[in-house]
Amino acid sequence: MPKRSRTGRAQRFAAATAATLAAALLLAGCAPASGGSGSGDAAKPVSGGQLKLGRAAAVDSLDLNQQITANNAFAIDQVFEPLVSFDETGKIVPWLAEKYDIDQAGLVYTFTLRSGAKFSDGTPVTPADVVFSLQRHLKVGGPLPLEAPIASIEPGSGDAAKNTVVITLKQAYTPFLSELSGFANGIFPKDFGGKTEAEFFTKPVGTGPFAVESWDPNGDLVFTKNTHYWQSGKPYLDTLVYTVVPDDTQLQQQLTAGQIDAIEDVPASAAKQIGSGSATKLVKNGSWEIEQLFFNTQDPRFADEHVRRAIAHALDRDGITKATTFGTAEVANSLIPPTIEYSADAEKGIALAFDEQAAKDELAKSKYPKGFETTLLIASGNSQRAQIAQIVQEALAKIGITVKIEQIDLAAFRERFKAYKFDFMINSGQSDAPDPNGLVTFQADPEGFSKSYWTHYTDAKVTELMHEGRTTADGDARKKIYVEIQRILAQQVPYIPLFYPSNLKATTAKVHDLAVRPNGSIRFQDAWIAK
Repeated sequence: MPKRSRTGRAQRFAAATAATLAAALLLAGCAPASGGSGSGDAAKPVSGGQLKLGRAAAVDSLDLNQQITANNAFAIDQVFEPLVSFDETGKIVPWLAEKYDIDQAGLVYTFTLRSGAKFSDGTPVTPADVVFSLQRHLKVGGPLPLEAPIASIEPGSGDAAKNTVVITLKQAYTPFLSELSGFANGIFPKDFGGKTEAEFFTKPVGTGPFAVESWDPNGDLVFTKNTHYWQSGKPYLDTLVYTVVPDDTQLQQQLTAGQIDAIEDVPASAAKQIGSGSATKLVKNGSWEIEQLFFNTQDPRFADEHVRRAIAHALDRDGITKATTFGTAEVANSLIPPTIEYSADAEKGIALAFDEQAAKDELAKSKYPKGFETTLLIASGNSQRAQIAQIVQEALAKIGITVKIEQIDLAAFRERFKAYKFDFMINSGQSDAPDPNGLVTFQADPEGFSKSYWTHYTDAKVTELMHEGRTTADGDARKKIYVEIQRILAQQVPYIPLFYPSNLKATTAKVHDLAVRPNGSIRFQDAWIAK
C-alpha cells in the first residue's frame, strides 16, 4: 500500500502566546533512472567525504516489511530499492527494473531487471531474489501490505527467465505501480542470503546506494558507500551518518558550526533564518503530508456527525496555518494534497467553512447541545502541535466544548492512539507513493491496517468508491471517484485536514544536490560535498 502516516515528526517551534496564535497508468514504461538535483547546482560533483545528517529519532528497525515510521523508512530506503520508484516530482520511473511492460488487459506486468545489478555484497540480483522478496512481503503483510490482487509472482520463461519477473494480477488494479514503488517493496537476497531473518535485518544487504557499517538502535547509524551500486559513479559520498540530536536548537547550532552537514526536518520557525544564512541552505519542496485533527468515532461524542461538523466550523484553519507554519505551509481544504493527482483541494465549498454560528447550530442538532468536556491528545516535544492545541482549545470553548490538552511522550502517544485510547488528537497523514488510493485506503478503509487511521470511521459509500477507484483506469472517471470520496469525507469529518506542510531540509553551504522527494525521503546517492 503506497501511502503511510508519519507520526510525531519533529516540527518544533518557538513559543508564542495564545493570544498571538489566535490572531495570527501506462501500457509500457522504459526510462533511465532519475537522478535528482535538489539544489540545482551547476558545479561538477566531487566524490568522497562524509555527510552527517542530524535527525530527531534513532532507527530502531531495518525490516522493510514491518515498518511505517519515517525515522525507519528513510534509512531503509538507503539500503533497499524497489523495481520501480518515483522521482522528485512524484512521477513513477523504472528503478531496479530497467523497464516494465503491461499487457492490454492490465493483468500481466513484466519487469526486466537492470543488467549487471548487484547487491552490496557483490552478488548478482536475480529474478529469484525478486520473487522471494515480494512473496515475503505478501506473507508478512505488515503495516504497508501489498494490497494488489496478486495471482502469481514468478521468473519469466525461456531465455527471459534470467532477467525478468512476471507479476500476474487477478483483476486490473490501477495503483499497482504506485504501490510497488514504496520502500516496503525493496528487493533483498533469496533466503536472506543464507542468514536467519533476525541476523539479516541486523546488517541487511540490498541494492541501494549505501550499506550498513554500524548501527545502534538507540543512537547513530553509519552507512558506507555501496561500491557495487548500479548507478555508475554513485554514490559520491564515502560515508553517510544518521546522528540523533533530539533538540532542535542544538540541531541548528551544530549545523551552523559545521558539526553536522544536514538536518532532516527543519522547524518551520527556523526556515527563514537558515535560508538566509551564508553558511547554511534551506531545501524546500512540496510534500504529500497533511496535518490533521483526528476523531475517535468509537467515542459516542465523536460518533455524532453533528459534533464533528460543529468542531470543523469552529476552527479557523487559515488562521491556524498562518499562526503556526511561518509561511511554509498551505491551508488544507481536502484530504488529498494538491501534490497528488485528483486532489479536490481547489474545489469550491468542499471543506466546511469557519463559521462560529454554524458551529453552534450544528452542536445544537447533536446529542450534546449544551457541550461537553473532552481531552485532546498530542505528543510532547512538538511545540507546533502544542500551539495548534491551544488554538483548538480556545475556539471550542466559544461553542461550549471544554478541552483539556494532554501531552505524552511520542512512544506512549503512538501506543495510545493505536489502542483507540484517545478522544481526539493532532497527528499527520503522509503518503509514500503518488497514487491517491494509498492515502484514501489508509485513512478511510475500516478493514485496513489502521482502521481508517485509528478513527474507526466507516461509510459504505466511501468503501464502495474506494474499491471502484482501484479498478478504474486513470482519467476523468477516476478523478470523479476520488473527488466524491473527498467531498464525503469533508462533510462527514472523521478528521479535519488543517494544512499541507512543505518538506523542509537544511544543509551547510558545502553540501550540493540534496534531492528530496515528496514523501520527505532524500536520495543521498546524488548528494556530494565540495572540498
